[in-house]
Amino acid sequence: MTATTALRVGMAAGQYCIRGTHRHRVLIGKDTRLSGYMIEAALVSGFTAVGMDVTLVGPMPTPAVAMLTRSLRADLGVMISASHNPFGDNGIKLFGPDGYKLSDEVEASIEALMTDERGQSLAPPEHVGRAHRLDDAQGRYIEFAKSTFPKGLRLEGRKIVIDCAHGAAYRVAPTVLWELGADVVPLGVSPDGLNINRDCGSTATGAVRKAVVEHHADLGIALDGDADRLILIDEAGQVVDGDQLIALVTGECARAGTLQGGGAVATVMSNLGLERHLSGLGLALVRTQVGDRYVVEHMREYGYNVGGEQSGHLILSDFTTTGDGLIAALQVLAVLAQQDRPASTLCRRFEPLPQVLLNVPVPEGGAAESPAVGRTIADVEARLGKAGRVLVRRSGTQPLVRVMVEGEDEALIHSLAKTIATAIQAPAR
Repeated sequence: MTATTALRVGMAAGQYCIRGTHRHRVLIGKDTRLSGYMIEAALVSGFTAVGMDVTLVGPMPTPAVAMLTRSLRADLGVMISASHNPFGDNGIKLFGPDGYKLSDEVEASIEALMTDERGQSLAPPEHVGRAHRLDDAQGRYIEFAKSTFPKGLRLEGRKIVIDCAHGAAYRVAPTVLWELGADVVPLGVSPDGLNINRDCGSTATGAVRKAVVEHHADLGIALDGDADRLILIDEAGQVVDGDQLIALVTGECARAGTLQGGGAVATVMSNLGLERHLSGLGLALVRTQVGDRYVVEHMREYGYNVGGEQSGHLILSDFTTTGDGLIAALQVLAVLAQQDRPASTLCRRFEPLPQVLLNVPVPEGGAAESPAVGRTIADVEARLGKAGRVLVRRSGTQPLVRVMVEGEDEALIHSLAKTIATAIQAPAR
């Protein structure tokens, strides 16, 4: 992700979005990565060059950018972030005026426009765009987040550890919890541009687990770099993943009569135990390919209001258009406060089947999709039969192949996952 690429994204996305003669506006947020300054400036140049006005909100969670795009009637929203990746990575997420991520088809059209190097889309001098900063962006999101918490309910007497991963929510998330009455222990709130997601946040929960136990906290919340996903920690320091949160929220919504669609939407990565649990409640689990955008698309098309990913994205469409780690945590906290039960019992809704997840680096000239790898996967599937599942896919953000093997025999699935990993890393033939 270079400044040149970002400049072209700005020009192409602006060119695609401009329809009619009104002043078009784009809202840009970012997380705390050092490269965000460079990419932000390049995007501003690209958008203003084609005639769009730019509103800058600074470090803000991805879901806040989606919310503000819709609230401020912008034509486009942009989040500069690489989510849970290390600081050296970065990316650009695009949202439409309705606050939803753009479809694959629209993004492909924008990519096609990026090849225009002749400047045909440049605005005439009198129509070049302007840029300004929105000073109260954080306050707007804080009030929105608080509005999703049940009226009259407070968090007094609750001690909560929150790890913001030195990322986009490092100011807003602790503030929301404190203003709702909680005793807050903040972690990961000192970004320096280089430490985002480093040994902290939803992908490295050691620090927050330790803090929950040491502070005798009721709950720990671990966000990722752009705060669109979360992992919870119960009062005993044990991890609660996204599948358990989907089970909790889906079940509570069904009990309250607010569940839509007759179940929840998840991805192929979600544990079979979740599917069995919801089935026992008379509810369905619909699976999509990996990626929160595909979960959201299915929810919108078929009328579901609860969906998510095992990794911690939780999409609650009654409140948001995309995954929001803070707002998802608030809904769990609301149930905790209403039922006055410890998180260890409230959030353990089912016993997951053993599941092995391996991130396999792909060597130069690797054989990740070779016939030999295909035969190995087929052999593993045959050994598991109906008692397990195999999923092998390339990462969308890193040079890795992700291998998931699930089954009832833990020793067996570890062995089978390593067998697949070895085949993937074998030299191409």
